[in-house]
Amino acid sequence: MTEPSWRGSLRENEPTAAHVSWRAGGPVACAYFPLDLDDLAAFLATLRHDEPLLMIGQGSNLLVRDGGFSGTAIFTHAALKTLRQEADGTIYAEAGVASPKLARFAADLGLSDAEFLAGVPGTLGGALAMNAGCNGGETWNHVERVLMLDRHGRRVERTPADFAIGYRRAGLKTGSDEIFAGAWLRFPPGDGAAARDRIRALLEQRLATQPLQLPNAGSVFRNPPGDHAARLIEAAGLKGTAIGGATISEKHANFIVNRDGKACAADIESLIGLMQANVEEKFAVKLVREVRIVGEHLPAGAIA
Repeated sequence: MTEPSWRGSLRENEPTAAHVSWRAGGPVACAYFPLDLDDLAAFLATLRHDEPLLMIGQGSNLLVRDGGFSGTAIFTHAALKTLRQEADGTIYAEAGVASPKLARFAADLGLSDAEFLAGVPGTLGGALAMNAGCNGGETWNHVERVLMLDRHGRRVERTPADFAIGYRRAGLKTGSDEIFAGAWLRFPPGDGAAARDRIRALLEQRLATQPLQLPNAGSVFRNPPGDHAARLIEAAGLKGTAIGGATISEKHANFIVNRDGKACAADIESLIGLMQANVEEKFAVKLVREVRIVGEHLPAGAIA
């Protein structure tokens, strides 16, 4: 029997509830935990070209339906963690680096304008995929180039010109099955101590205004132009509304919390649909999800 070229851990029927920040969701058919970037490239080269693929960092923006995901999920947070300053002054970070860690690293180097990343849950890979941002900052404003892996495990470097970038979205202009592996980002020189103070203030503000003590996935919806999703949801009278174990947070109406750890993915998705329907009915505004929902529903009559 030929020895596999990859070195990581491959598991079947892996539950995702332990790997996503909502602490809810169904299993993935196959889960791969690479050891590093070379290992991930080797594993990708063994997959069928049509194998459904799901990249998971810290799972902070993801819901896998209770019926599960029939393809392969790759968990990057513990593996793609290289973080360094290059000779040209850019910061190179792999896709599994937590966004707050990148913010602190930049501040410690005496750089500015990376502080907003401390308020972005999840990893750089997810921040690149959705052009994550808060407090006036957006990820792609600082990207000089990115490192991608294609489905054969080959490395490809690309620049922002290759991408269509907008509010909470970024995708290649030409159809491609490449995934984010890392990025080179540039931040201007600044006052490191002041940057660290801003990071602390941002984290204190998040703790005061968001239900971070309960399992959640951050903001459920994008803010509509000129408005805030939380304001619309609250104005619709939905704060505190619950379906099963999922509840619209009393602290921040654009958050859904798994208040007792017993919510299933269907509870959360149903609540998302309720929020969208009520806001559209009352205010004629269509809320667009930030969170990604994948996988299959359980068959009728099955128990999550």
